[in-house]
Amino acid sequence: MYKNILKILVLFFLFNSLCVSVQAVPAKNGRMVTVGISDTKFQNYYFNTVNISATDKFRLIDKSTNSIIAEFEANDNVKVFIKDNRFTIMLGKVTMANGINGPVEVVCDEGFVTVVNLKRAGKPAYYRGTFEITKAPKKDNQFNVINVLDLESYLRGVVPNEMPVRFGFEALKAQAVLARNYAIRPREKNIHNFDVCDSVACQVYFGANTEKELSDKAVYETENIAAMYDGEPVLALYSSTAGGYTENYENAFSTNMANGTRLFPGAPKPYLKGVPDDNKTPSLHTEAEARKFYTSVPKTFDNASPYFRWTKEWEKSELEKVLKKTLKAQSSTGFVQPVLKNEEDFGSLKSIKVSRRGVSGKAMCVDIVTDKGTFFVQKELQIRRVFQKDNISLPSANVIFDMETIEPADKNSKPITKIIARGGGFGHGVGMSQFGAGEMAKQGYSYEEIIQHYFKNTAITTYPVVLSNKNGHEIETQKFYTKNKKAYLVVENKFQFSKITVVLNGQELRLEVIPTIFKPERFDISEYMVDGENQITYMLPYSEMHKKPVKLYVEIKEAKHE
Repeated sequence: MYKNILKILVLFFLFNSLCVSVQAVPAKNGRMVTVGISDTKFQNYYFNTVNISATDKFRLIDKSTNSIIAEFEANDNVKVFIKDNRFTIMLGKVTMANGINGPVEVVCDEGFVTVVNLKRAGKPAYYRGTFEITKAPKKDNQFNVINVLDLESYLRGVVPNEMPVRFGFEALKAQAVLARNYAIRPREKNIHNFDVCDSVACQVYFGANTEKELSDKAVYETENIAAMYDGEPVLALYSSTAGGYTENYENAFSTNMANGTRLFPGAPKPYLKGVPDDNKTPSLHTEAEARKFYTSVPKTFDNASPYFRWTKEWEKSELEKVLKKTLKAQSSTGFVQPVLKNEEDFGSLKSIKVSRRGVSGKAMCVDIVTDKGTFFVQKELQIRRVFQKDNISLPSANVIFDMETIEPADKNSKPITKIIARGGGFGHGVGMSQFGAGEMAKQGYSYEEIIQHYFKNTAITTYPVVLSNKNGHEIETQKFYTKNKKAYLVVENKFQFSKITVVLNGQELRLEVIPTIFKPERFDISEYMVDGENQITYMLPYSEMHKKPVKLYVEIKEAKHE
């Protein structure tokens, strides 16, 4: 019945007749991101003093009064420090201002802002956008240095630092899409003043001085593109190397509960399911299958990684010394039971057993048996941090353990007991494997195919636009790039709208829609798509009755439902 009611009325006329209305809205939607800038070692985001500069003339603004504090020349070294929860600004020995409430904004119209002597990838750290020096919540006389810039510029400083450009253009595009998703939807709500941090705790962001031509192009050709599941952006996790088999989200991550505890296994996410590179590979949740897989070299997309397979060894006394410290340290996380308070309570190591595994063979619980009891370690990150070698955590929790006794050649010497850990992969192994993406690109897969391999039942779309008459947001324009002319306009219209107009590449489409809370409407717009850059403007008819939002986006790669 809906098919008889829904109609697409397409009116063709010269694009110039639409120039005024279309060009009144910029192609970019101006989505901004705030990034916490850390120290050189990526360990600290809280400061009480910082020296800032810029590559061109710059100025400091007190945002509490929206007034200019002072103006400076290129390369001036300006000290900002906080005392009595007020900012002081100094140039050399001259106090330029004090008693500033802040936040203090650093603006350079024609150049880059920088923190003096801060290095990224061995180079001075230059940043697009502005700095905001903002008091840290609930921390007296401390502040955050926050880089505020548009999302696409931010991604230019992320993609080449998260993935080597040698991995290829399609892999870089997949990385760009997922990095965009992550910036919009981080895994955990940030407790700081900013959306994301600049380290591996979020995703690596080194700023403008590390941008590369090919990764810039990957960002440009995926502008406004997102990976979506059921109409919402996916949580875009990725790690260096999965080892040939990715893991379910819930088997690697915990869920923060309202009472402050963390539940493991976590809440599952339907698109973050473990997938083997070879569909013939069985589930590796049993010890036998995990051992077979990680002690062999099957052909996968990850084979080129130096961490595809790895081995760590300890003598028994060495590992005991490690475990006494690491179990005590990790007990504070709640994932070590019983809690080890004193190292002398550890005892003598008897055996190590993985008592629960995920679909990729990832250790979810490891039993460490001693003569004083058994310690149960849960969750991949804690397991990796417990089994350290030379103060370095295990590359991944895709691991099997063996204890071997070596008889000495000298009969007067005691046998030597060794613990050997064999495994595969580097990182948490959930979502996209970056080395795997590089190999898939090499084999000719598109970035859409790469993403859909690692994120099940996921569509590739433009980022959703939400329009409504309530906030005066009745029009928005997006630019997006695609080689796939097959596309659908998706309209999630749960309320009163009956007519929506879009202008796609200069052609106006007037859509008659029916409100429905059950399923989005999809309109085939393939004949109006072009190979390369496309531009679409969404417009709502104004009505006092239409106060509820409507969500629209273009689906350029349909989800594969498996």
